Amino acid sequence: MVREKVKVSTRTLQWKCVESRVDSKRLYYGRFILSPLMKGQADTIGIAMRRILLGEIEGTCITRAKSEKIPHEYSTIVGIQESIHEILMNLKEIVLRSNLYGTRDASICFKGPGYVTAQDIILPPSVEIIDKTQHITNLTEPINLSIGLQIERNRGYRIKTLNNIQDGSYPIDAVFMPVRNANHSIHSYVNGNEKQEILFLEIWTNGSLTPKEALYEASRNLIDLFIPFLHAEEENLNLENNQHKVTLPLFAYHDRLAKDNLRKNKKEIIEIGWKSVFIDQLDFPPRIYNCLKKSNINTLSELYNTSPEDLMKIEHLRVKDVNFILTILRIKEHFA
Repeated sequence: MVREKVKVSTRTLQWKCVESRVDSKRLYYGRFILSPLMKGQADTIGIAMRRILLGEIEGTCITRAKSEKIPHEYSTIVGIQESIHEILMNLKEIVLRSNLYGTRDASICFKGPGYVTAQDIILPPSVEIIDKTQHITNLTEPINLSIGLQIERNRGYRIKTLNNIQDGSYPIDAVFMPVRNANHSIHSYVNGNEKQEILFLEIWTNGSLTPKEALYEASRNLIDLFIPFLHAEEENLNLENNQHKVTLPLFAYHDRLAKDNLRKNKKEIIEIGWKSVFIDQLDFPPRIYNCLKKSNINTLSELYNTSPEDLMKIEHLRVKDVNFILTILRIKEHFA
């Protein structure tokens, strides 16, 4: 069992995994508790975590299949037991795990007769199949099956549309959500004169990540959503005319530091010291680390000298990623 502690005011919160099991290759279950919480806090945390778990965690799916020999989705081909539509449905059920960004190409090249399963998919290095026994189709004759696949990492779900169908290329309904279900329940009890609560979280995943990994990622995503509020400034708030001009500058604190704290001498000291600190020594998530490396930003000094505007131009780097980078810089600079 895993137990973690975090100090909140005078209260020490503890969480741990009280149950963990693998029901199948594509169904993992975990049950966690967090306590002690004050009255009302358990419901606040439980509702927020459930929404993040079900809607914000990214997953990897096959989103398109293409073959020049397929006239239309509902056609049948001699020597193939299933219809093309059934093959697409089987491809939809394949569970993948990856840390890729954007889309990647994969393929199936198989000579019949024989059963084609997920293990016959030729994948890029950054992708792995959770259940290689997943059935795709059965070739009943000695024919060659060649299908190109498109793999993508995203969140939520995507329903194929008619205007997205091209000759020989067919979109596949994509369910990117690796968390299949999440529930929370609350146990209340009295401790002395104070009413306290225990939060129970249940998480089911598709096997592409464990419930504990899903809990970690959901927590990080929830924190990222609130980071802008920590650095926001309100200006020109006019309540009488019901016109609220609220300025929430993404890089407000970065600008303040540049004006107030970053004196010339201090900046020179920071740049000299940070040249020997590489970004792989920082606690950056894989997304941010890979984006920075692709942009030839290797040291903390190079990152420090990259403006927020230039960071926003880096491909696949999102607003919350830039906020996270600037927060790290702020912390490092404070202790420099």
